[in-house]
Amino acid sequence: IELKSGILNIFLRTGIVFTQVDLWLGLSYCDGKWNEVTVSKEGSVVSATMNKLREQALEPRVQQLKVNSPVYMGGIPPEIQSFYRELGLEQGFGGCMKDVKFTRGAVVNLASVSSSAVRVNLDGCLSTDSAVNCRGNDSILVYRGKEQSVYESALQPFTEYLYRVVALNEGGSVSSAWTHVRTRESVPQNVPTPSRVHSINGYSIEVTWDKPAGVIGVIEKYILKAYEADGPTVPITSAELADDGMLTGILRGLHPFTNYAVTLTACTLAGCTESLHALNISTPQEAPEDVQSPTAISFPTFLLMSWSPPKTPNGIITQYTLYMNGIPIYSGNGTKYVVKDLAVFTPHQFLLTACTLAGCTNSSQVTLFTAQLPPSHVDAPVLTVLDSRTIYVQWKEPVEVNGILDRYIIYMATNEQNFTKWNVIYNSTELFLDFTIPQLFPGTEYLIKLAACTGGGCSISEASMAITDESTPEGVPAPEAQSYASDSFNISWTKPEYPNGIITSYGLYMDGVLLQNSSQLSCYAYGLAPWSLHSFRVQACTAKGCALGPLVEARTMEATPEGMVDVFTTVDGSKEVQLKWLAPNKPNGKLTYTVLVTGFFYADQ
Repeated sequence: IELKSGILNIFLRTGIVFTQVDLWLGLSYCDGKWNEVTVSKEGSVVSATMNKLREQALEPRVQQLKVNSPVYMGGIPPEIQSFYRELGLEQGFGGCMKDVKFTRGAVVNLASVSSSAVRVNLDGCLSTDSAVNCRGNDSILVYRGKEQSVYESALQPFTEYLYRVVALNEGGSVSSAWTHVRTRESVPQNVPTPSRVHSINGYSIEVTWDKPAGVIGVIEKYILKAYEADGPTVPITSAELADDGMLTGILRGLHPFTNYAVTLTACTLAGCTESLHALNISTPQEAPEDVQSPTAISFPTFLLMSWSPPKTPNGIITQYTLYMNGIPIYSGNGTKYVVKDLAVFTPHQFLLTACTLAGCTNSSQVTLFTAQLPPSHVDAPVLTVLDSRTIYVQWKEPVEVNGILDRYIIYMATNEQNFTKWNVIYNSTELFLDFTIPQLFPGTEYLIKLAACTGGGCSISEASMAITDESTPEGVPAPEAQSYASDSFNISWTKPEYPNGIITSYGLYMDGVLLQNSSQLSCYAYGLAPWSLHSFRVQACTAKGCALGPLVEARTMEATPEGMVDVFTTVDGSKEVQLKWLAPNKPNGKLTYTVLVTGFFYADQ
């Protein structure tokens, strides 16, 4: 059904049969009064009636009409317009409707039965002065000239106007059909403050308001906004509500126990206006949210518990309750509590409940341990000598660990340092129960201790002793030979750098001949010739064998030469004499000669 250019058009399609009825009305309907339109199908006759005017069409092929879909009045939603392109639909209906009635049933109240409404004012017509805007005899000349377009201003908002164009020349005139257009709405003015606000709970409120007075146009929607009373000017939450005539809406997303200022905004297609004043409300308390699990500073036999207020208290916290292993152990307003008389490194389940006047909320359950201590006792390690340079160490895990075993540490000391310096030779978090100590010295006594560690510290065992197998000495030193007389030496030496066992004897070789074999570190050699050259070497022995040190050479001290010095002279001239002599039989050292001459000498002039 379409009203266009003074003609009421009826289009009916049943199956493949298309029927059209055109009822010419002119401008008879545009008198500011209600007009009754009736459309009917009786058998093969389709008719349209408005007031006293009637038109019908006969179509024998028309089929029975059954309506099983929604009925759209005033236009068709955009999403289904593509299915009815042949109707040539114009823009939606602009006007007023009431008392809609179908063949069967009572008069329909559009405001109560409609499932959706778009840009519709369900309160009736805005004015009854449309007659002055559409009657031909009352039309006003808007433009005269040769242009083919004109812009008209100073019109009334949300008002329907009819226009037609008359083309004139000397031979006469011709007129277009009437076309109608409606101006857009204006922005609402004087939007009232909400009349009533009621708290549903701490998170939502019900807001009631009065319809704005003097709105020219269709109110598209209302917007409810909530601002924190002392907060920023940006709303905390808002809700958009279609204008369904209810004038009541729910505003959600609020925070409990908070002061809000609530405003109303009314919107037409031209824009929105917010109420100048707000209605204040305080939301009620609710049970807390985001209750934090308790934390603790751990000690071996007690826990120092503490907790923070809920991130979202939703009111005034009236009480905390602390549960351990499902049993309440504290109730009050404090945020700290000491749990005493606990076992070392023992797990306990804790849960915190926070309450307001509106209810209580539990935190998530958390497992907390008392602190660790060092192991109660560590057995001494078992030592096995594998060879002259290797010891195999074994141990057992402590019976009372008092925590989580973290690492083992092996300490070692030797008799060379009088067992006063302990060196760490093994430190590992891999909890093996054995370790092989390589690269040791043969024939050496070692003391070895084991430390077992937890997060609470370390406990050290008693020391175990082992002696590596002996071997031949290494690093036998060179002897030091000192001569304090021309016929003797004082020879001394030190222990080998690596004895590799117990030294049983030292042998001193002089000129390749064993001079002394004892445990002494020195020797006195005498009866030697002055300034005589001799070689010395030390031999050190263990039960596994002997080793020689490097060879050194030394001389005895010099002595007075023994024997005569025979001198021979030869006269070479009046002023020269050549002297020659023979060394004494026993020089007893490195000789130097002094020639003594007596007599007269020529002096240089």
